[in-house]
Order: sequence, then structure tokens, then C-alpha cells
Amino acid sequence: MNKLPRITLAFWVMKICATTLGETAGDLVSMTLKVGYAASSVILVGLFLVSVVAQLRGRTFHPVLYWTVILTTSTAGTTMSDLMNRTAGLGYTMGALVLGSALAVVFVVWKLCGQTFDVEHIGTFKGEMLYWSAILLSNTLGTSTGDFLADTSGLGFAGGTLLITGLLALIVIAKHFSPVSNTLLFWMAFVLTRPFGANAGDFFSKPTRSGGLGFGPLGASLVLAAILIALILYTVRRQRRDQRPGAAEEWGRVPTTLQ
Repeated sequence: MNKLPRITLAFWVMKICATTLGETAGDLVSMTLKVGYAASSVILVGLFLVSVVAQLRGRTFHPVLYWTVILTTSTAGTTMSDLMNRTAGLGYTMGALVLGSALAVVFVVWKLCGQTFDVEHIGTFKGEMLYWSAILLSNTLGTSTGDFLADTSGLGFAGGTLLITGLLALIVIAKHFSPVSNTLLFWMAFVLTRPFGANAGDFFSKPTRSGGLGFGPLGASLVLAAILIALILYTVRRQRRDQRPGAAEEWGRVPTTLQ
């Protein structure tokens, strides 16, 4: 009853698009539309709860539903982080430490519960609950980390993105040339792609005087949404193709870089 996707190149491309869209869409709701961080967090967390309940009640993998939950964790994570760091006054450094500690607690509980960390083989309700808890916290942590790198560290949007890109490259190298657990590398990459998306989202949407490209939250959100929708439709089409008789033999001829 595995309802989670295979970890492929397409997965990571879609994950980065979803988290980047989450950054720009969260800013669009809270700042551009002037809803505010508190009200935005309530609305977006509500959307996350609705989508994750639907995901938990499902019995098979539904690409549209799965990526909807990922997107809602990203948008909710953006406004929750801003609420903690700006409205509550924790600051980017303390906010990242608090969220990092909370994420570590989830992983400790996960370990103590005896649930598998292999995200391609999570088949229990408890395991999926821990999985989505870790994703929500990692996406919220990513916003704080991205803001810390862009503002507090002095690296700026481009510098922060380059740093995260370098760390992700090291993870890819470790996957192919080291004995480090693939599961550990997955979660490291999952956490890091959120600040990558946060910085990339800011880089697209922020004005040029702040080091961005000046597309604005609305323009950046529309572009990223179009890319993500196209990738989801591709995933749905591929899933239907795989379910046809003889798909296993056909799948064996697909290049591994596209799997």
C-alpha cells in the first residue's frame, strides 16, 4: 500500500519547483495580498491539513494529491517561518535552530517507533504521519535557513543559492562514491532543497535593488505553477502507461535518467 513516489530525477525537479512555488505563493498571500503572516498561516495550514487527510485516506499513489500536499507544506512553511521569525521576533538564526530541533525530535520519534526511513517503502499510517510531519518541518526550516543565508549571513539571494547548490552537489557525489546511507542522503537533500527553493524563489521575485530578478511574487508564482503542473501531468501520464499490460518490459527500455 505504498502511496509515495519513486525517488528519481523527475521527483527532485518537481520538489524544487514545488518548494520554490511555495516560497513565492506564500509571499503572495501574506505580503502582496496583505493578508498578514498570522492569517496566512491559519489559512495555509488549514489547506495542508485538508490535503494531508485526503492523502492519508488514499490507498494508492495519486501524483496530483501527493504534490498538492508537498505544495501546501511549502506555502504553509513559508508563512509559518515568517510568523516566527518576523512577527514573533525570533529572528532567522533562532527560528532555524528551533525548527531544526523540532525536526530532529521527529526523526528520533521515528527511529524509536521502529518505522522504516526508506521513503519508497513506507506502507503504514504511522510511518506516513511521521513522513509528512518531517516534510512540513523541513519546508518551514528551509524558509528560515534560506532567509538566514540571504540576509543575516550577507551572502545574498544568489550567494545563498550557490552555497546550497554546492552542498547538494556534494550529496550527489556521496551517493555515487561513498558508503553513506542513501536514506540519510535523501533526507539531507530534502531539507536542503527547501532553502534552495526559498532562495531561488526570492531570487526570482525580489526587486533588482535587493539582488533579485524583479518578477514579483505573482509573476514568479505563475511561471513556477505552469512548470509544476506540466511535470505533474507528465507523471500522471507515465503512471497510466506503467499500468498498461506489458508495461514492465517497456519500462526496462526507458533511460535511467528519466526514471
